[in-house]
Amino acid sequence: MATMDTPITERRHIPDRRSASDSVNRHKAAHYSAIDWIAMALMIVGGINWGLVGLFNFDLVASLFGEQSLISRIIYVAVGISALYSLYLSSKMAQKDT
Repeated sequence: MATMDTPITERRHIPDRRSASDSVNRHKAAHYSAIDWIAMALMIVGGINWGLVGLFNFDLVASLFGEQSLISRIIYVAVGISALYSLYLSSKMAQKDT
């Protein structure tokens, strides 16, 4: 039980290092634009919709706005465009990490 004799002052510094890395991660997240966040939200909506279609054969967008109505088609196109934009965003994020 060697860890029981560790002075309190040595254990106190671990949260300080964690908080420093957390602030760096929060700082990186602040650099994303509104378009990036909108694209992410649309991809989440599309992912939930596809999950419902796969699990329960239930299309949430079609049930809310009508099957193949203009609004539902706009939503499907917006989700598709956001998926394509996320490809660009992921390449942009990969270049920042290197």
